[in-house]
Formats: sequence, structure tokens, C-alpha cells
Amino acid sequence: MNRPHSSRTRRTPGSAGYAVAVLVTLVLAGCTSTAYDSTPLPTAAAATATPTSGSASPSAAPACADALASYAPLTPLPAPDGLPAGSTMAGIRDRGRLVVGVSADSLLLGARNPINGQLEGFDIDMARMVATAIFGRDDAIELRVITAAQRIPALADGSVDLVARNMTITCARWEQIAFSAEYYRAGQKLLVPLGSTATSLADLSGRRVCAPAGSTSLDKLADFPEVVAVSAATHTDCLVRFQEGDVDAITGDDTVLAGLAAQDPYAQVVGSAFTAEPYGLGAGATHVDLVRFVNAVLAAAEADGRWVRSYDRWLAPALGPVPAAPVPDYGRG
Repeated sequence: MNRPHSSRTRRTPGSAGYAVAVLVTLVLAGCTSTAYDSTPLPTAAAATATPTSGSASPSAAPACADALASYAPLTPLPAPDGLPAGSTMAGIRDRGRLVVGVSADSLLLGARNPINGQLEGFDIDMARMVATAIFGRDDAIELRVITAAQRIPALADGSVDLVARNMTITCARWEQIAFSAEYYRAGQKLLVPLGSTATSLADLSGRRVCAPAGSTSLDKLADFPEVVAVSAATHTDCLVRFQEGDVDAITGDDTVLAGLAAQDPYAQVVGSAFTAEPYGLGAGATHVDLVRFVNAVLAAAEADGRWVRSYDRWLAPALGPVPAAPVPDYGRG
């Protein structure tokens, strides 16, 4: 890989690249906790599936007719004062807050604003839409920062009600948790140094490629044995390693890489997407009523324009316009 600046290999204090890495680390320090509070919340029932430390291995994925098939939306969508008695949503309302596992270091999707300290982004908007539907306002929500590897365990033990953290819907994950209908279609790409001639993993033979532990992006690297897969807790950790020269590239969803490139003037997103990454909001395996409720919320957001407005605010500047949200699949029985 061609590196335009010798300082790209190892950035030192005083350099612009080092300042970017330090700024990212300081802004997000304390936000990307590597542990979560595993104490189940009063109304969050633990899923019956056995918790794991992350996504299942691709080789262990069960047969699956349609990973994107979710449950039919609750129709009509009940008002906050009309939630079904005994439902998961009523329990959340009675608790006083919706608890959602999110990222704090995925710029554009879920990241902490350094000016006001608030978590914001496209995924955060999706979570707040659900809170609004339950409570009539979007601030009755606890955004609990988790890593990619903590998404499934946090749902399985009831620590969170939902996960809104660029989570790809897969058959293997359906064995452990439940998903909403697809709310965004991303694709896995590469982030490399500015000026590099690499455009695909095939161009990175013998090079070190970073992806977060517990992510489908890291799983996909198993299909490319010629590269050296390097795992990290978060994409921000990958970015710091990339800026310090410890890894040669980062792989992940184009949405995430767009946010990383916005933080590093010496980085660029290259190539065509080599996977399809359909995002869904994760829920506990037993919370079918909550999934149906969330699907009704997402359908309403698409119909009234809130989905497009959120996309245009966060993702359109980096990824271009999109005509509409993905077509939902409600084929799960």
C-alpha cells in the first residue's frame, strides 16, 4: 500500500494525525465502556437463548429461510396511554424509561457530540422514535453504551430492552435474539490510507486489517485468509491503531467507515461493498410483542417522512441520497 506521508506509519505528538487520534480518544473516553451493567431491569425478561460473547461463527449458522423476515407490526399502533396491559411496552412505560444499547463512537450513527455531550446519530434517532411511541416524548430513554461484542449478551440477560447499534440481521443471531424489520441496508467496505492503491481485500495480502470483535465484519475476514485479521473493542480502537500504524486498513460497514474518514484527513473509504449488511433493532428473543410494536413505529416513521429526514441529516452528506427505507419483510410466523 502506498503511504503519502512517512508520518502515516507512526504518528507522533505534535503531528496533525496524532492530534486527530488524541481528540477522538479524549472525546469518547468514558463513553465506550468495555463493560455493561448486567443487572436485569425490573420489567426486562431475559431471553431463553444461551448468551454468547458475540455473533456465532459463520460455519455454525443454522439453516434459515429468510433472515430478514420479522414479525407483523402491531396494528394499529397504540397510543402511549393505550398500550396493551401486561405487554412489554407497558412494563417499560411503568418503569419510566426505555433502555437501549447503543454506540458512542460510530460517527453519524451513534456518537457523543463533544459540544453538548449528547449521543446522536441515525441509530439514536431510531431508538428515540420508539421512546416517543411509548412515552409520548423522546427523552424518556436511557442510552446505554455497549460494544459490538456486548450486543447479544446485553439483550439475552435483560440489561437492555433494545439494541440500536448498526446490528446486521443474520440467521445465527435469530437463534439468540429477535430483530425488527430491516431499517437500513449497509455494505462492508475498506478504509485505507489516502493515496493507497488498494480497493479490495484481495489487494491487502499479508496486511493487517482491523474490525471490532463480535461484528460480522470481523467474521467476514475469515473468508480472506491472505489478510491478517486484527480485532479491537470498537471501530474507534481500530482507528487509533490505524493512525499509529499498527494496522494497515479497517473494514466495516460503509456507514461506520464514512464516520471514521470524517475524523482522519489521511484516510479514505474505497471499493465496492462486498457484503450486504441489513440493520435491524435487536430485542430479547421472547419479546415478540415489542418487536411488533417497533415494526409499527418504523413503518409509521417511513410513512410520515421521519426516516428520510433522519437519513438526510446524518448519512446523505457522506453516502448520497436514498429514495426510501428498505421494504420490510413481515414473513415470520
